[in-house]
Amino acid sequence: MITSNSRPLHHALCTLLLGIAALWAMPRSARAQLYVSQVFNNGVGKYNATTGTAINANFITGLNSPKGLALSGNHLLVTNFLTNTIGEYNAATGAAINASFITGSAFPVGLALSGNHLFVANAESGTIGEYNAITGAAINATFVTGLSQPQGLALSGNNLFVATNNSGGTVGEYNATTGAWINANLITGLDGPIGLALSGNNLFVANFFSNTVGEYNATTGATINANFITGLNGPIGLALSGNHLFVTNQFSGTVGEYDATTGAVVNANFITGLSDPCALAIAPSL
Repeated sequence: MITSNSRPLHHALCTLLLGIAALWAMPRSARAQLYVSQVFNNGVGKYNATTGTAINANFITGLNSPKGLALSGNHLLVTNFLTNTIGEYNAATGAAINASFITGSAFPVGLALSGNHLFVANAESGTIGEYNAITGAAINATFVTGLSQPQGLALSGNNLFVATNNSGGTVGEYNATTGAWINANLITGLDGPIGLALSGNNLFVANFFSNTVGEYNATTGATINANFITGLNGPIGLALSGNHLFVTNQFSGTVGEYDATTGAVVNANFITGLSDPCALAIAPSL
């Protein structure tokens, strides 16, 4: 009896092992990772961007009011609002590469990358600084000046979009090579704009005070849907992964997930239990 059953059992076991190997060899794009900065616990957590489950809720600790995130390859850049620094960390392990990668900022908030160029929004000085994303060296610390509390940044080709809290709230557009303004009032009449995200020619804006995300034409500034997403709770950070738009809610300590085409709710409580979530960044599996 043992001999007669051993071959079917061996065959079943081989089939199971081959199936496991096939699953392991599958593309891992579905395991994209979502980084979330949390101001109150001075850290960055890492989560599965498909399921929302924590990979490491304490991925980076010991920060000082982290409000901005940006990914440069395997390097995660983080602003420290209260120490006026930008730190550089290993995006796979969370280990510090250079905790003082850039110093001398003025309440840094938003970050944006274009190749080797890192742009930093300084809320206090009303400036956008430009730095070498490899070395941290200043290219032009006053690349754009005369802003009013610049917050979120987004890039589309050679166009740099900046959310500012002047005159109720605007999004301005600047040349990412020269810093010259293209249209300082591309979008006006917003309500505490902070986070920005681009999907093709569609620009999404998180309006903190109206608890909404609006959608606008990135070329003309025309409104597509000022109430693309409503019913949020202190929205700050935005990030896109395919057709999924993620939004941090400061007051409810959550990250919500929405359809980036329709604004429909996918999961309003995609991640919960956060401590003043602020910025988001998405990377493929590392």
